[in-house]
Amino acid sequence: MNRVVKSLFRAGNKLATALYRRTGGKVGGTGRGGTPVLLLTVAGRKSGLPRTAPIGYFEQEGGWLVVGSAGGLPQDPEWFKNLRRAEWADVEVGRVRRRVTIRELTGEERDRAWRDVVVAQNPAYAPYEKKTSRTIPLALLTPVTATE
Repeated sequence: MNRVVKSLFRAGNKLATALYRRTGGKVGGTGRGGTPVLLLTVAGRKSGLPRTAPIGYFEQEGGWLVVGSAGGLPQDPEWFKNLRRAEWADVEVGRVRRRVTIRELTGEERDRAWRDVVVAQNPAYAPYEKKTSRTIPLALLTPVTATE
């Protein structure tokens, strides 16, 4: 991704995050195909500074399943790379903020969640897997506390 595209993407994320927070998720709380959106805040893997991104999610096992699809681009999204390095993150769903633990799904568990949860609930994700040679990563974010 070149610098201009990266800058535009970051600006778009900042605007989407601000609108989501200002409206408690009424604006920006639903993504493509009706998938609900949360705000994920995780420390940057290089800077250690908090980074927030609006992310589509699927409710799963009392937590939130997030998909590092990046629209089928060849590389994992930056926010997912940050998740891999973090011990915890913060999630905002509407106006409720929660600390979460992070567990990346692998192998059969990942494949089952991709098929039976992600694609079953939103078929618009299916083409992303065909557009890329990488395995699209999934992570389960499990709430620890409410921090409203």
